Amino acid sequence: MSGRRPFTAVLAANTISIAGSSLTLIGVPWFVLQTTGSAGRAGVVAFCATLPVVIAALVGGPVIDRIGRRRISAVSDLVCGLSVGAIPLLHYAGLLEFWMLCALMALGGLVHTPGLTARHVLLPDLAAHAGTTVARAASLYDAVSRGARMIGAALAGVLIAVFGPEAVLLLDAATFGASALLVTAFLRGIPAAEPQRASGKVSFSVYRAELAEGWDFLVRSRLLMGITVMVMMTNGLDQGWSSVLLPVHGREALGGSATLGLMISLFGGSALLGALLYGAWGERFPRRTVFAAAFLASGATRYVVAAVTDTTLPLAVTMALAGLGAGVLNPILSTLMYEKVPEELRSRVSGVTTAGCELTMPLGGLAAGLLVDGFGATRALLLFGGTYLLTTLAPLVFPAWRAMDDRRAGPVSRTEPAPPGSARAERPRHPTAK
Repeated sequence: MSGRRPFTAVLAANTISIAGSSLTLIGVPWFVLQTTGSAGRAGVVAFCATLPVVIAALVGGPVIDRIGRRRISAVSDLVCGLSVGAIPLLHYAGLLEFWMLCALMALGGLVHTPGLTARHVLLPDLAAHAGTTVARAASLYDAVSRGARMIGAALAGVLIAVFGPEAVLLLDAATFGASALLVTAFLRGIPAAEPQRASGKVSFSVYRAELAEGWDFLVRSRLLMGITVMVMMTNGLDQGWSSVLLPVHGREALGGSATLGLMISLFGGSALLGALLYGAWGERFPRRTVFAAAFLASGATRYVVAAVTDTTLPLAVTMALAGLGAGVLNPILSTLMYEKVPEELRSRVSGVTTAGCELTMPLGGLAAGLLVDGFGATRALLLFGGTYLLTTLAPLVFPAWRAMDDRRAGPVSRTEPAPPGSARAERPRHPTAK
C-alpha cells in the first residue's frame, strides 16, 4: 500500500464525516426551532447530545486500544449514521416524539467521540508512514476539518432553505456511511490501527488501571490541566453558541438558515486559512503568544457583535476574523500532544482530556436555551461573551502556560514518570478548540 494512501484516506474520511456533521450542527437546532418554536427545547436536545460524549470520552481510551482504532472509527460512523438518519424517517412517518429525538441524539453523541479520537491518535503513525512531520500532518488534518465544516455549513444553509432540515439529516447519515467505508478499506495493514492487546487477562481491574494511567498522566501536568480546564470552559460556551444562540439569532435577526450557514461557513473558511498559515509559518513564533492572541480574537468578539447588531455584515466580518484566529489553535494543541505524550498512552490520555474538555458542553447548550427563554437572546449573548473573555485570559495570567514554548522535553516514559511540575511533566493533548 502506498505510504501516503492511509493518511489520505483518513483525511478524506474526516472531510466527508465532518462536512456531514456540519449539516447536523445547523439542521438539528433548526429542526427543533421549526417544529417546537422553543429555544429551551433546543437546549435540551443539545444537552442530550453532548452528555454521552463526556462519558464516552472518559471511558473510551482503553476500549479504543483493545478493539482497534480502525474498527472503532468505522463502527462509530455507522452507528452515528443510523441514529441521525432515523430522525427524519420517524418524522416523515409521523412517529417522532421529542423523547425519541433526544434519545437518538444521545446515541450519536455516545459513539461519535471514540471514532474521532481513534482517527486522531493515529496521526503520528500515518505521518511517519507518509514521510511528513507531525506538525505538518496536524496542520493539514485541522485545515481539512475546518474546510469540511465550511463546506458543510454553507451547504446546510441552502439545503434547509430549499428542502427543509429533514433532507439535510438524511444526507448527513449518508456521509457517515462513506467515512466508514474509507477507513475500513484503506487502514488495513497499519499496525497502530489494529487492536493493541495488553499482556495479561482482560478484566475490569485491568481496564480501570489503564484508564487510571491516562488520568494520572493528566494530573501530573500543570500545563495539560490548564489547557483542559480552559478548553472545557470555552467548549461549553461554544456549544451554547452553536446549538442555541447563533440559530436563534439567525432565525430572529439574520433572515433565515441560508444566512446562518453563511456565518458558519465564513468562520470555517477563515479557520482553514488560519490552519494553513500556521502550518507554513507558525512554528517560527512563540506558541503561547500565538495561542493567547488567537483565542482572544476568536472568542468573545462573536457574542458581543451578535448582541449589539441585527444586521449581517458586522457579524460576517467578525466571524471571518474569529475563524482566522481559531484556525491556529488545534494545530498548536495537537503538536504539543504528539510531542509530549508517548504513543502507548495517547488513546488513554486523549480520552481523559477529551472528557474534561467536553465536560461543560451539555450544560452550555442547556444554559443557553434557558437563558434565551428567560431573559432574551441579547442578555444571553452578553453573559456568554463576558465569560468567554475572562476564560481566554488564562494563558497570559498563569505561569504554567510558559511551558508551551518548551520544545526540549521528550515523551514521559511509562516506567519513569516525571515529577509533578517538571518540564518533562508538561503533557498537553489536543482538546478541540472551536
